[in-house]
Amino acid sequence: MKRWFIRFVALLLMGSALTCLVGCASPETDWRPHPTPVSQSESTLAIQAVDGISQDFILGMDASCVPALEAGGVRYYDREGNEADVFAILRQSGINYIRVRVWNDPFDAQGNGYGGGSCDIENAVEVGKRATTQDMKLLVDFHYSDFWADPAKQAAPKAWQDMTLEQKADALYHYTKHSLERLKDEGVEVGMVQIGNEINGALCGEQGSGEDWSAVALLLSQGARAVRETCPGALVVVHFTNPERAGAYQYYAQMLDRYELDYDVFASSYYPYWHGTLENLASVLSDVALRYGKKVMVAETAYAYTLKDTDFHGNTLGTGAVPVEGYPFSEQGQADLVRDVVDALVNRTEGGIGVFYWEGTWISVGTDSYEQNRQNWERYGTGWASSAAAEYDSKDAGRWYGGCAVENQAMFDEQGHACASLDVFSQIRSEQKE
Repeated sequence: MKRWFIRFVALLLMGSALTCLVGCASPETDWRPHPTPVSQSESTLAIQAVDGISQDFILGMDASCVPALEAGGVRYYDREGNEADVFAILRQSGINYIRVRVWNDPFDAQGNGYGGGSCDIENAVEVGKRATTQDMKLLVDFHYSDFWADPAKQAAPKAWQDMTLEQKADALYHYTKHSLERLKDEGVEVGMVQIGNEINGALCGEQGSGEDWSAVALLLSQGARAVRETCPGALVVVHFTNPERAGAYQYYAQMLDRYELDYDVFASSYYPYWHGTLENLASVLSDVALRYGKKVMVAETAYAYTLKDTDFHGNTLGTGAVPVEGYPFSEQGQADLVRDVVDALVNRTEGGIGVFYWEGTWISVGTDSYEQNRQNWERYGTGWASSAAAEYDSKDAGRWYGGCAVENQAMFDEQGHACASLDVFSQIRSEQKE
């Protein structure tokens, strides 16, 4: 996601009066109110089935922050109000794949986490084991950075910053291989591996320019080699964003082809408030699939079901945000957006294999004051960034660290109850009964 935009919106909102906050948290005390069943009025949404969707079409969820959230006091409840393992809830709701991001070393010298779930390989192992227990495969999303990597920043990990390109490529290869071996040793079923996150021509401190992608291509090739050697059955994914930019995906795919990168899936982010129409998304992905014989998918999508803030930290889509036409900020609107993205990949896109919802489990660890929240964000890494991240990302995290910023785009409410919109993943496979 575009982290700079999150912080910009947060700055605008921090001075506003923010309401509707939840009770205090600690790992020892479950601060959330006693669960109550979903009311009848909220229990059923009008979800239209997607014609032609296959049983092996990927309906995925990024759930990277779950371990940190649970450490901070979050509990999850199914649609009947029963506390349950969130991965079991996701599987029962029709999810068949889990995505988890991996940062190399998201900690300072004193061991303080940078936030955002502090998603190192140990976190990925926990998420992967829990996903595998629920018969879901894992998409491993290597950022090749110590913190958020996106179009605005692709910083090399601290340990690699003084390396030559060749040294960095060798380090990337070994890091990828050792991380995947660790997951395999723990019995995690790795189905896909993403070599870089929203790279848009840059990776790990290196930048592609014009016709010269030699540095980026070398890094990508070493990541792909490690995947082929360690998890030969896994798909290699390359992930970009900004499909709305004319000619961008054609250019990226052309560069990957020119440098003969060994990969399987060309993936895109798609946030409807930034990334144009679904018609355009289907068109640019189909072009890549047809020209280069690649599978394509949406690696990230999300939408708000409310504009409510629950942690005294402004949200990406906050007060005053205008909904995308046809998709109100409601559980119905959220479900319709997911349904239509899936339909676009199934019925209007060549080579479409799946859609992942981004961090649908990332709800706020909200208390009754900003200061109490900050203590939780700092201790457990449940906000998008902690103050410790300033040493690595002084211009962004160093200034705007704080809370979740996307809890109103989750598929669980602020008390951890599954929203009705979570049913979209099961309902789109067969007509809903009246």
